[in-house]
Amino acid sequence: MRHTVRAFLLVGALALAGCSGTGGGAGGTPPSSGSPSGTADSSTGARWRPRPGLAWQWQLNSRVDPSVDVPVYDIDGFENTAADVARLHRDGRRVICYVNVGAWEDFRSDKDAFPKSVLGRQNGWAGERWLDIRKISVLRPIMERRFDMCRDKGFDAVEPDLVEGYGNTTGFPLTARDQLRYNRMIARLAHDRGMSVGLKNDLPQIPQLLSHFDFAVNEECAQYGECARLTPFIEAGKAVFHVEYAQPTSSFCAESRRLKLSSMQKRLELGVWRKPC
Repeated sequence: MRHTVRAFLLVGALALAGCSGTGGGAGGTPPSSGSPSGTADSSTGARWRPRPGLAWQWQLNSRVDPSVDVPVYDIDGFENTAADVARLHRDGRRVICYVNVGAWEDFRSDKDAFPKSVLGRQNGWAGERWLDIRKISVLRPIMERRFDMCRDKGFDAVEPDLVEGYGNTTGFPLTARDQLRYNRMIARLAHDRGMSVGLKNDLPQIPQLLSHFDFAVNEECAQYGECARLTPFIEAGKAVFHVEYAQPTSSFCAESRRLKLSSMQKRLELGVWRKPC
């Protein structure tokens, strides 16, 4: 995943194979229900439901570069504007809003909204600390404002990051039950705002969370031999957006195609470069 797994990967240098890849106001009108980027009922305002196999771009290191010709973009919610989202919509793309919901970040504009009581251990990234997700009454209004930001900028969906703190050393005695309660709350926040929501990693809890999430985002399931665990999403007609960092495409694309995953290789900094299957 962008944070927890990436922290371990930074211990060593990555040698990535492959050639160079392609590299204000209310949001624009999203693609119609007949677009290749998924399904939605525009007459009822139903949220977007991305289907398996959609190509995507994942860029989190800066303001979006719209040059990659794919139907789905996943970009940072804070660093991009409503105008950026509207431009992608005009090009017929769906846009996912990346938001960290499991850790405090000292570089975000709302950093002072988090009381010290919910800040735990550092998570391996400079300026970040795990959150005490048991304190929903404290965190919910903060996350509501973040999701309001995504909605107001015109995003179609949310990618909430770090939703598996219970499996990490956070400084809090988090349990799987705590995580399920928090993740379901996060999913409701997105749905209440008309946006779809993706389950980021957290493979052990897929059976309990599948009905609450509209798609999945996964990092390195091929490297760890876990991609088949994402099959419930595919069988439910829900996209799985997948990346590998250290593995070349030759080592995972055949399985990705068989499993109907939306897979690509990315460099760890999640810039514009990509090498899709």
